[in-house]
Order: sequence, then structure tokens, then C-alpha cells
Amino acid sequence: MSETSAYQGVTASAHEPGFGDYVQLLKPRVMSLVVFTALVGLLVAPVGLHPVEAFSAILFIALGAGASGALNMWWDADIDAVMKRTARRPVPAGKVQAGEALAVGLALSGISVVMLGLATNLMAAALLAFTIFFYAVVYSMWLKRTTPQNIVIGGAAGAFPPMIGWVCATGSVSVEAVLMFALIFMWTPPHFWALALFMKEDYHTAGVPMLTVTHGRKSTRVHILVYTLLLVPVAVGAALTSIGGPLTLAVAVALNAWFVIGAFRIWKRDEAMAEADKYAVEKAFFRFSLLYLFLHFAAFLAEAALKSAGIGGW
Repeated sequence: MSETSAYQGVTASAHEPGFGDYVQLLKPRVMSLVVFTALVGLLVAPVGLHPVEAFSAILFIALGAGASGALNMWWDADIDAVMKRTARRPVPAGKVQAGEALAVGLALSGISVVMLGLATNLMAAALLAFTIFFYAVVYSMWLKRTTPQNIVIGGAAGAFPPMIGWVCATGSVSVEAVLMFALIFMWTPPHFWALALFMKEDYHTAGVPMLTVTHGRKSTRVHILVYTLLLVPVAVGAALTSIGGPLTLAVAVALNAWFVIGAFRIWKRDEAMAEADKYAVEKAFFRFSLLYLFLHFAAFLAEAALKSAGIGGW
């Protein structure tokens, strides 16, 4: 798809973009999650970085995440324009031109990768480059528009940040880094499928082959339950590694018990029940999923602090 077709249907305006428009172009809410999980991956690693190096690493990982967001908004402008959830984004709203979004995305991609390599190591820079490529090209340009497995496979892009943080500190990948990656990777499908259930018309209108569109909501509810059950051993397994401990295990058990209960509640519902209460259960599950991921990584961070004080860990 060309830049023109990617921007098809989006009305340009005479609006002069401000600083806030460019910030929104970088998807700051997504960036905040990327920054937090990358920071946790860096801080729980067995090798410490100098504070200046650590700050630089997180800054350039954040810029890389922002680059991915800008490239995604450039390519998906036509889809974003017809979805209620995304219609106010800078490109479809005409606040930032598609060409500007592309230029910002490419510039930040180059800067973030090169500077992360200089600040830490080449492996971390290579992982960041692959993550940007995966999100912008593999997910946005290919998977999102072609397969209901888009969010399953594409979820890898959002799962790399803690691994990148770990590699910044250690220069290598370990089982702990893989399990932090797997935690986010397995969490992503039920998180987004819950959103798709109550944003029921958006994906239909945009022609995005989300699972709710291609297989229906009943099948989506089954998939949410299955992926939630598969997530449990990953979360508990991460708590049993060197980055875990009694606190992390307790948090994992409590959060996953609640998450499974929520998935069962979604699985038991039919469309009449969901319509009757405006998808309250699905919305509650989606909101809790955000807290679920945050608390898991906060527990890793707390466990590391306890270990430093000599009272945590296995």
C-alpha cells in the first residue's frame, strides 16, 4: 500500500501541528508500558548499569517505541479514520500529515537504535531494531490486515521491551528474559480480544480480521479462556526463577486466580447477556488485564528491592 492509499479517506486540514500532536503520534500510553517493563527488565538483571547508562537505555527504548507508534499511525491512517476508538489520532484527525508521521517514525527509529547501541551494546540495539521492524512491518503492514492471528503473533512486538532491558544490562538472553517476554506475549491475546468484544463494531467497520470478525464472539470467548489458562504456568514459572521469590509467587497466584475467574465469566456469557449489561464483564476484564500486567512487573521490581535488602528471593 502506498502512502497515498494508507492516507485514503483521511481529510487533511490547515491545522498547524503542535508539540502535543507529535507526542500523541508516539502513542504515549503504549510507550509508558514499554518504558516500565523495559525498566523492570533492566533493574532485575544480575548485572547493574551506571545510572547514566541506565537512563540512556530507557530513553532510547522509549524513542524506539515512539517510532513504532508513528510508523503504525502512518500506515493505519485509513483504518484509524473509521474506528471510533482511533479516529481522533493525529493523522486521521488531520493534525499531522501522513508524510510527517512517516518521517518522524523513520528518524526516531534510526536515532534510537544507533544511540542504544552506543549507550549499551549491539545486541540490545539489534533487538530494538527488530522490535520496531516487527511492529511496523510484520504486524501493521501484514498480520493486522490478513489474519485473525494478528494480535497473537503481533503481540511479540510488545513483549520484547523487558528482554531488551535485560540485554542492555547483561549483553545476553536468559530464561528470565524469555519468561518476561512470554508473560506479555501470552497476556496480549486475551487483553485485546476482551477489547474487541465490547468495541464490537469498530473492527467490522474497518475490515480488520480480528477474531471477533472472522470467527464470531462465541469463539473469541473460548479463545480468551484458553489463552488465560495457558498464561498461568508462564506467570508462575517466572516467579520461580532468579527474578522471583515468595512475594512474586504470591502476587502471581492471586492475580492469575482472579484473571482465570474473569475469563470463565466471559466464557459463560452469550451475546444477549453481554448486550443486556453493555458488556460490563468484558470491560472489567479488559481494565483488570492492565492492572494484571503492571502488578506482575511491579512484583519483580519489589522482589529485587527485597533481595538488595537481604530479605527477598529464593
